[in-house]
Amino acid sequence: HEREHEREISELITKHEEEMEELRASLNREHQHVLDELQKQMAATHKAEIEQAQLQSQTLHSLELEALRLSLNNMHTSQLELTQSNLRKEKETALVELREMLNDKRAQEVAILQSRHQLEWEKIKEQCLKEKEDL
Repeated sequence: HEREHEREISELITKHEEEMEELRASLNREHQHVLDELQKQMAATHKAEIEQAQLQSQTLHSLELEALRLSLNNMHTSQLELTQSNLRKEKETALVELREMLNDKRAQEVAILQSRHQLEWEKIKEQCLKEKEDL
C-alpha cells in the first residue's frame, strides 16, 4: 500500500513537473509572441515617425527654397530697377550732350552762313558801287 502510495506521489510529481514544463513553454511562447508584436508595433511607430520627420523636413526645405526664390526675385527686381534708373540717367545725359553738341554745331553753321552772307553782301555792295561809278 505504501509503495502504491509512493508510486502515485511519484506519478503526481512527474505529472506536475510535466505540466509545469508545458506551462513554462506556453508562457515562453506567449512571451515571445508578445515581444514580437511589440517589436512590430515599435518598428511601425518608428517608421511612421521617420516618415513624419522626413515630410516635415521636406516641407521645411520647400519653405526655405520658396523663401530663397522670393528673396532672389526681390533682389533681381531691385537690380533691374537700379539698372533701368542708371540707363535712364545715362540716356538723359547722352541726350543733353547730344543736344549741346548739335546746338554748338548749329551755332557754328549759323556763324559761317552769316559770315558768307556778310561777304556776299559786301561783294554785291562793292559791285553795285562799281557799277554806279561806271555809269
